[in-house]
Amino acid sequence: MIVVHAKARIGVVGAGAWGTALAQVLSEGQDELLLWAREPEVVEQVNQAHENRMFLSSHSLRQNIRATLDIADMAERDVLLMVTPAQHLRSCLATLPETNAAIILCCKGIEADSQLLMSEVAQEIRPDNPLAVLSGPTFAHEVAKGLPTALTLACENEALWDQINPLIAKTSFRPYFSNDILGAEIGGAVKNVLAIGCGVVDGAGLGQNARASLIGRGFAEMLRYGASRGAKAETLSGLCGLGDLVLTCSSTSSRNFSLGKGLGEGQSAETLLSDRNTVAEGAYTAPVLQRDAQSRGVEMPIVDAVCALLAGNTDPKSVVSQLMNRPLVSERR
Repeated sequence: MIVVHAKARIGVVGAGAWGTALAQVLSEGQDELLLWAREPEVVEQVNQAHENRMFLSSHSLRQNIRATLDIADMAERDVLLMVTPAQHLRSCLATLPETNAAIILCCKGIEADSQLLMSEVAQEIRPDNPLAVLSGPTFAHEVAKGLPTALTLACENEALWDQINPLIAKTSFRPYFSNDILGAEIGGAVKNVLAIGCGVVDGAGLGQNARASLIGRGFAEMLRYGASRGAKAETLSGLCGLGDLVLTCSSTSSRNFSLGKGLGEGQSAETLLSDRNTVAEGAYTAPVLQRDAQSRGVEMPIVDAVCALLAGNTDPKSVVSQLMNRPLVSERR
């Protein structure tokens, strides 16, 4: 187990927009925060110009953030935040050096091949490392600016929370404790898919009533799916579930919402997903979530509709007609 002190060393694995924003906020009070990137130009920009023009432009970074291309440099860190795309988490965990560091998962999704949540992947690859999940309503550019942010820090036990919370809590960055790791992960994964649906509503010009209805009924789907996997309803009703859902379903600052907006305007998913520097995790989570929900007998009609749109099998008008003509049932279902 790690021993946390005021100068405990933090490493951030992944220098996309969210990883860079986390490095910026968590470097407060650190002698040095280490940021791993796979792009040489990002390492050069961070170390020489103190910025990341590729993924988080227009933000000056603290000078105590140091970037590296060598993931082996993370060996001496006390806490590691994994901020890789969800489908790359397994390979990144496998390449980490031997370490006793606490691992905090900051990516949201379900692994395509295994249908495992990120914590389940981490437990397979790094069973001896303390594990936590950081999730909630967060836009990277606002976090990097130091705007007020609250989110869930789900830990496997309160002892781990007591150790890592002092490193995560900052002037403008407030974590709340949960011991429901699965719930924190399910909220983050499902809301990405629902945000695509809300973007479709916006792009197709279906109105704010439709968007609010989708958020409400989408949240019901999140609760049903979470219950099937053992998540707590109160976790999904908090920051990492409902809070994150409301944020990402209402702004083009959300990559998933922007993807859905493009679909609603008639663009193809293939075109919209062609930018390698922008990862809309919901597009990769949606078909995996659909398969897993079906295997558990969980109805998720909005997720089904998003999957059909991503596959190019239907159009927004047809999807809306199908959803509006479903059998009339109690709202509790």
